[in-house]
Amino acid sequence: MPFREINSKMIEATVAPGQTLFSQRGAMLAYKGEVSFTPNLQSGQGGVMSMIGRRAAGEAAPLMTVEGAGTVLFGHGGHHIQVITLAGDTLYVEADRLLAFDGTLTQGTMFMGSQGGVMGMVRGQVTGQGLFTTTLKGHGSVAVMAHGGVIEVPISPQRPVHVDPQAYVAHHGDVRNKLSSALGLRDLVGRGSGEAFQLELSGSGAVYVQASEEKL
Repeated sequence: MPFREINSKMIEATVAPGQTLFSQRGAMLAYKGEVSFTPNLQSGQGGVMSMIGRRAAGEAAPLMTVEGAGTVLFGHGGHHIQVITLAGDTLYVEADRLLAFDGTLTQGTMFMGSQGGVMGMVRGQVTGQGLFTTTLKGHGSVAVMAHGGVIEVPISPQRPVHVDPQAYVAHHGDVRNKLSSALGLRDLVGRGSGEAFQLELSGSGAVYVQASEEKL
């Protein structure tokens, strides 16, 4: 189900009979036609284990199931929106970044050690807690939110990309993550997780980076 960008902070989705769309609760701005919005207690196709995993990571983002026939305008908090099209691959994204996505995509939660869960990786680096990230896999579109707009940065085996973890939005492809301290342990005392850490992404794929270090 393709999304049409109205402007940088609003998208329109066409809902057709027999198709399902998932959106973050509170993201519907307006709609036309016979469209229903139902709270989704299982957080998409990932089911109960997906929901449990996301809550364990502090990443639960309540979803709505959108069905019927019509068009829906989505936006949330004035955040910039980036539409990402998947062609059978997997998108790794922080749960609170999701605005809306095709119901054809398979949603899951993964326990990650060296892949994804970027903000979880920062938390885990400090607290030693488990690391989770949300995954969306298949053919379809995903609308994610960010501050200040998003740029897609290609990742190739010859050119790894270093990202400030707070500027990270999502990534896809055969990508490996490595979180490292940019400062010595003595320098980290009293500092936040911003530029004290660098995220190195290597392999083949792309990372989406927002033009801000501000959290959603």
